[in-house]
Amino acid sequence: MDKINAIITGVAGFVPDYVLNNEELSRIVDTNDEWITTRTGIKERRILTEEGIGTSYLARKAARLLLKKTGVDPDTIDAVIVATTTPDYVHPSTASIVLGKLGLKNAFAFDLSAACSGFMYAFDTACGMIQSGRYKKIIVIGADKMSSITDYTDRATCPLFGDGAGAVLVEGTTEEGLGLIDSFHRADGIGLPFLHVKAGGSVCPSSQFTVDHHLHYTYQEGRTVYRYAVSAMGDDCATLLERNQLTQDDVDYVITHQANLRIIEAVAKRVGVPMEKVLVNIQRYGNTSAACIPLVLWDFEKQLKKGDTIFFTAFGAGFAHGAIYYKWAYDGSSSAEQGQ
Repeated sequence: MDKINAIITGVAGFVPDYVLNNEELSRIVDTNDEWITTRTGIKERRILTEEGIGTSYLARKAARLLLKKTGVDPDTIDAVIVATTTPDYVHPSTASIVLGKLGLKNAFAFDLSAACSGFMYAFDTACGMIQSGRYKKIIVIGADKMSSITDYTDRATCPLFGDGAGAVLVEGTTEEGLGLIDSFHRADGIGLPFLHVKAGGSVCPSSQFTVDHHLHYTYQEGRTVYRYAVSAMGDDCATLLERNQLTQDDVDYVITHQANLRIIEAVAKRVGVPMEKVLVNIQRYGNTSAACIPLVLWDFEKQLKKGDTIFFTAFGAGFAHGAIYYKWAYDGSSSAEQGQ
């Protein structure tokens, strides 16, 4: 039996209509456009403002566009995996809600929680499922409504985050040299004090006290996270380069988690690739956590060519991090035109 490789056969994204730019944000909290731009590279972010809808809304919008764009029969989808750190509910899973809204009749669904590394971990999981031969088509979605856990009185964190979702269709191929080639993932567990949401889990259940003291929002010690993120993502990419006998010249594109432009630039320098090879859209969306990498793919799909060597890398709470070595499987220009 021929070896099955797992490839992305389509990509789609969705962001809310409402744009919260730096000027408007400066009227909410004590900050300004220059301060935000020079420290983060972010000019604006999209915010889901409608009442009563959450991450599943973003995810299903991206997934529905993906189904339309690829023309795949919904009844042939085997599974839906949603990577998110902002689920609609403690249970059921956000993925099950998305599956139900899409009307998928022959699939199962589950969430994967790995913060900003979530999409990368979920994609690797889906690839393993495809490579096993037991599954043919899997939708992987990275989606987060980060505004729901953002404290808009905290000038250090509120400029960073936005809402959005990106989705990819993962299928199998017997064509050699395409798809996921290698991956390297790690979690060290030391990141809890530096990046977390204090309340809402089983350790500190929700109460009037936790609400009054703003304990349901993202807490981050920026300098510590910066240091760990740069070293982890840079070293993870270096590991894949070495064990696959690649040089920096062999890499066509690097797609990092869109956390902070300074982090992205520092990772590129550590890996040894020029910024011209690093795909960046943080200025438009901010940090959308698990949605970052698929939204970059969505924005830049038309310039990706079959056979391009792409490195994905991400770092998030946990600290969970890693990198993926991937060979792009189709000419993105034709697919992007079909999706318009």
